[in-house]
Amino acid sequence: MFTRRTLLGAAAALSLMAHGALAQDKLYVPLISKGFQHQFWQAVKAGADKAAGELGVEVTFEGPDNESQVDKQIDMLAAALAKKPAAIGFAALDSQAAIPLLTQAKEAGIPVIAFDSGVDSDIPLATAATDNVAAAALAADKMAELIGGSGKVAVVAHDQTSRTGVDRRDGFVNEMKSKHPEVEIVAIEYGGGDHLKSTEITKAILTANPDIKGIFGTNEGSAIGVVNGVRESGAKVVVVGYDSGKAQTDAIREGLMAGAITQNPVGIGYETVKAAVAAAKGEKVEPKIDTGFFWYDKTNIDSPEIAAVLYE
Repeated sequence: MFTRRTLLGAAAALSLMAHGALAQDKLYVPLISKGFQHQFWQAVKAGADKAAGELGVEVTFEGPDNESQVDKQIDMLAAALAKKPAAIGFAALDSQAAIPLLTQAKEAGIPVIAFDSGVDSDIPLATAATDNVAAAALAADKMAELIGGSGKVAVVAHDQTSRTGVDRRDGFVNEMKSKHPEVEIVAIEYGGGDHLKSTEITKAILTANPDIKGIFGTNEGSAIGVVNGVRESGAKVVVVGYDSGKAQTDAIREGLMAGAITQNPVGIGYETVKAAVAAAKGEKVEPKIDTGFFWYDKTNIDSPEIAAVLYE
């Protein structure tokens, strides 16, 4: 014989089961980024959250404290995969180190979408990113123009292990060699994307090369470090950057930075989630999702086209 309490308990249990089923029906897509502290990554997260809201999926976004913590990023990737997500977005700090875990993801049927920085593997079904080689080549062309087509320049890069670090370095260096042979690259140094470390590197470059004309910083932290190093040294050097957080836009408005490449970080986050959801549903995704880039400086920083891809 069923009592009122028994019936109420059964109803509650069924309600919980139904709630659980609904929760399980909502696709879960974690995004593991290269960092979290830079405004760039916050803008990527904003794009991911926008797509999650529109598509009705659950998205989480995390990354290590700084962009040198490869081991921590790998731990985050392992933890995310252990939750058996519908798909995963991954921006590799080291394009080789994550391959064993990504192989496990593939074997488990979890689609991988790379974003910002690709992986040296065919495991990711798509990569949502800027064409970093072309963007850095444009930075080289602008730098050469700004220094009068000849002279010494240097590169302060964020790393030599991620796809973005390699592509931006090589895109800049190779464009200079092929199109601007009278420009000499006297140093390529790596500051891990940390603005304090990049500041010290910049000051050392300026001390060793008092006649240097320009320095290129390959991401937000690198570029701000270059600006700070130049300012603290009192040097007259053309600074070209990459990315477009408030510190860089302020530096351009103040004349401390000549100009920079801006990506479309909100678009990167949005397209990553969109591709991940499509892949989770078995739909075809384009292997390369080009999210675009622009050169901006004092002359166009307030134009609608540029303002739309700047972030604070």
